[in-house]
Amino acid sequence: MDAIDQTIDNHIAAGHAFAAWIGPGEQQIHYALQRQGRPHELAAISELTGMRGFVMAPFQLSEAHPIVVLEPEELGEWTVPDQGEAGNREISTVESAKPTPEADYAQRFALFTNPLHHHPERKLVLSRKQSVPKLAGFSVGKSFLAAVARYIRSFVYLCYTPQTGTWMGSTPEILLSGGRHHWHTVALAGTQHLRDGKVEEQWNPKNRQEQHLVAQYIHDQLRTLGIEGDEQGPYPVRAGEVCHLKSDFFFSLPDPSQIGELLERLHPTPAVCGLPKAWALRFIQTEEGYDRSYYSGFVGWLDPQGHSDLYVNLRCMQIKPTHFELYAGGGLLGASQLTEEWQETEIKLDTMRRLLHPTC
Repeated sequence: MDAIDQTIDNHIAAGHAFAAWIGPGEQQIHYALQRQGRPHELAAISELTGMRGFVMAPFQLSEAHPIVVLEPEELGEWTVPDQGEAGNREISTVESAKPTPEADYAQRFALFTNPLHHHPERKLVLSRKQSVPKLAGFSVGKSFLAAVARYIRSFVYLCYTPQTGTWMGSTPEILLSGGRHHWHTVALAGTQHLRDGKVEEQWNPKNRQEQHLVAQYIHDQLRTLGIEGDEQGPYPVRAGEVCHLKSDFFFSLPDPSQIGELLERLHPTPAVCGLPKAWALRFIQTEEGYDRSYYSGFVGWLDPQGHSDLYVNLRCMQIKPTHFELYAGGGLLGASQLTEEWQETEIKLDTMRRLLHPTC
């Protein structure tokens, strides 16, 4: 039997629609394979109701970026390899963090924060993309296994479809998880560096306000569907090299046909878009300066009759033939500081930068 990394590389080289993923704390890697035909393309989130498969959904739906659902001919699991089996998982990066903001980011930061100064109820999320050259010998499979080993507290995935290309990410943010009548979503916002490798317990007003806005939005969206959930939090959690404030929402969804409508209401959350939602979407589309594609969309396994795990597509990259495109962003309020926000995106970009070039 081929090693897991070689199997992954072979499927992608053959052009097979393929996904592999693992949830926080799991010991089994799930995979889905579709050799024949093209995955389904959907033009609306509501069309996900009743569908089963691995989902890639963009930040904003368009003809160029549809929702793609891989409906597998083969589903299986691999046991997570131990360090010896996986080979050299330590990854070096040729791209170092930049301590001072680039001019374009500084200009957009000013543009984004200007309408927030006198509106504490408003929020915007400013993101950016970094292109990094691909070195010879890069293995998607080895990089994925390195992510599995390193980011045990996150949802780690790899997905290739003809429509989306190859994406990989390590995301801490659940959009919708659960099955039957028991479901779970989260409000994850606010970011701080780890202190001596530990989660920070003290949070400034800016981070607390940012997280509160997200939590209130999710609470309101659930109530519009008549859902009374059990809210727990906020509390600090670690995600890679940073920590966030998190609130959990546990609730029942008696009617499975509500899944599509609920996803429409939740996505995009204020954690990746802003508030008010419609205004923030228009602002980002007009002023951010690039196409987010599938970054800050959602990704994962959907099964209305079984268990679903859909996550916001954060800390991710698209793997292209000659280079990588890495994505990261951060929530802005009127009190946000340029250097702090830039450094936050640098740390988030490191999540994927650490996986670019195997040292073996």
